Parts: sequence; structure tokens; C-alpha cells
Amino acid sequence: MRVALGVEYDGAAFCGWQTQASGCGVQDHLEAALAHIAGEPVETVCAGRTDAGVHAMEQVVHFDSPVARPVSAWVRGVNASLPAGIAVLWAQETADEFHARYGALGRHYRYLLLNHPVRPAAGHGRVGWFHLPLDLAAMRTAARLLQGEHDFTAFRSSECQARSPVRDLRAIAIEPRGAYVVFDFTANAFLHHMVRNLVGTLIYVGKGRHRPEWVASLLASRDRALAAPTFDAAGLYLARVDYDPRWELPSARVSMPPLADLVQ
Repeated sequence: MRVALGVEYDGAAFCGWQTQASGCGVQDHLEAALAHIAGEPVETVCAGRTDAGVHAMEQVVHFDSPVARPVSAWVRGVNASLPAGIAVLWAQETADEFHARYGALGRHYRYLLLNHPVRPAAGHGRVGWFHLPLDLAAMRTAARLLQGEHDFTAFRSSECQARSPVRDLRAIAIEPRGAYVVFDFTANAFLHHMVRNLVGTLIYVGKGRHRPEWVASLLASRDRALAAPTFDAAGLYLARVDYDPRWELPSARVSMPPLADLVQ
């Protein structure tokens, strides 16, 4: 029996999604909790592996259960065995053909940036930070040049294991929310560190170090060394994953507001 899950986690508490020898990955904790309910080891597959410090508002996971359990057991029962920084949001039995990774049609990431002279304290580990004023109009112009299907070699990690650097970056939105800047990225898939490298590059444009046209030259160069350094993981969230409606997965949760909205 194949079961799909929607999972939320605070990435600051873990060393990324993928299982590690030390047991510090989100996958390690989730599989241990699932095994407690299933009565034997369970292997999971996720929609997209996140790095250390990166959060998820709705990571989608599937696993094959050796036993039948009520859906509530895969939610409340599993949550009872998970650390506070991880929670199963929903569970649903699905067809064996469903695949959390290969069946994903699109992925949505959100980056929360505190644009303020003083570093965050309450938001430490949950937002990125940049202290100088940013020209959002210039950043939006640069973002438009990045949209579309391109070779994103200049924005991928040297450790990236993807077979192809070509991705379809379908949309980038950059919006101010009080002292925050909210970046939303939508693509068919992302390369390792791609979103964090895009954020860092857009900030270079926003602070006036480069003109917007610079990002087009980066794409053409396919040279990672020419782009901005990889930006802090703290503000990055896997917000949603899209699938064919035929799978009838529970509706995605409402996109997370920036922290400023949460405390007002």
C-alpha cells in the first residue's frame, strides 16, 4: 500500500532532508516514526531534498506500507513520535504509480529576507538578512531576465548531481512586506543551491553592485564563479509541490505569510 504525506519542518533543527549516518536528517526522524507505526522499517521518497537550514511548509513524501493502518495513524500517531520541529500535515492512501519526486509537475520556494539595518533575533534561523536598502525595481527587471527555460549552470552548486542544468523557471515574484522582502520562485524543478544563488545574485543587483543586465551575462557564461555567493539558508522554504489533479491529494496549505504578518 502506497501512502502520500504532506510534511512540515523547521530546517534549522536538522542537517537537511536526506538521511545521514548520524541520524540528523529529517528523513531519519520521519522514517523512524513511520516504522514505529508500521512495525518494521519504512523507506521514504520526497518531492525535493532540502539542504541543512532550509524549511518546508509542505514537503510531499511517499512510502510503501507493509501493513494497513488508519490514515489518522499516519498523522497523529507518527507526529507523536516526531521531534517538535517536524509534523505530518496530512496523509492519504494513493495508487502505486504515484511518485512524490518524479510525479511532481512544479515546485514553489519562498525566501523571506529581513531588509533592515539590524540583524534578526526572534526570526534568527527563519529569515535571511541584508542590512542595506535594496532597489526592488532593478531586482524585478533582473528577475524577468532569469525567467524561462535556461541552462542554470552559473547558479548550481559544484556538488549538484542533476543530470542536466536546464530548468524552466516559470515565475519570480519580489514583494515588500513591511521590513521584509518576499521572493517567490516557481519552476519545474530546481538545482542544488539554485534558489539561494538566485537570491544572492538579485541582492547584488538590488544593492547597486551590478545592473540588471548582468544576470543575462551570467546565464550565458555558465560560470558559477561569476555569480554572487550562495545566500543564507535560513530564509528559504519549500512552500508547495504541484501534482496532476488525478492523484486527488489534499489541497496545498495557504502560502506562509512573512514573519512580520504573523506577529501583528
